[in-house]
Order: sequence, then C-alpha cells, then structure tokens
Amino acid sequence: GLLYTTDAAVETMKRQGGGHLVNVSSVAGRKVTRNSSGVYAGTKHAVGAISEGLRQELLEDNIRVTIVEPGAVATELTDHITDEDARESVSGLENLERLQSEDIANAIVYAVTQPERVSVNEILIRPTQQPV
Repeated sequence: GLLYTTDAAVETMKRQGGGHLVNVSSVAGRKVTRNSSGVYAGTKHAVGAISEGLRQELLEDNIRVTIVEPGAVATELTDHITDEDARESVSGLENLERLQSEDIANAIVYAVTQPERVSVNEILIRPTQQPV
C-alpha cells in the first residue's frame, strides 16, 4: 500500500510543482521491544527508511516528507492481536490514557502548515505516561 500510493502521489505532486507526503508509522519504527512483533516493528522501520529516502530524493521537486510515529492510540488494533507474546507486551498499556485520533490529526496539521522554508521530517507522539 505505502509504495503504490506514494508513487501515485509523487507523480501528481511533481506535475503540480510540489506537495507534502505524510506517512503514518508507529513508535515501533524506532525501537523493537521484548515480546513485541518483530515483523510489525520491521515494517515500521521500513516506513522510516522509505520516508527519509524520499525526503532526500524529492528535495529538488519541492516535495516535503513527514513521518508521524504515534505511540498508543485509542483504536481497536489491540483487539486483533492473536500472538500471545505480542498481546502480553501491550497489556501493560491498558490503564494508559491513550492518544486520540484528533491528536494525530493535529500533529499532521502542524507539519503541513509550516512555511515552505520549514520541513518537519519526523513527529514522535506518545501518551505522556507511555514508557516506551
């Protein structure tokens, strides 16, 4: 999904003379924790590498790239974890006041509304009490 949508968006942005790509990843793209899903973390690390590569490649096309890496967000994602070790690794977050979707949206708005001279490349956003 990420590669196909990015390719289509970049072509359009090049034709219009610029734009802003925003890739939403995860805090798991920064650190693999014990008992977490290595595959999930690996895909999120890849989003970070792809985003940084694109940022460098698209400088002259006036296309900015931002990666947003949320921590625990109030979604149904954890309801679908079937691996017991992975489920255990997120069980400690049950009593945490999780981020809301609007928190992530506000971070994205911040990134895309900066002056042309400013490129917000990474936003790591976590609940205040999230340890990792």
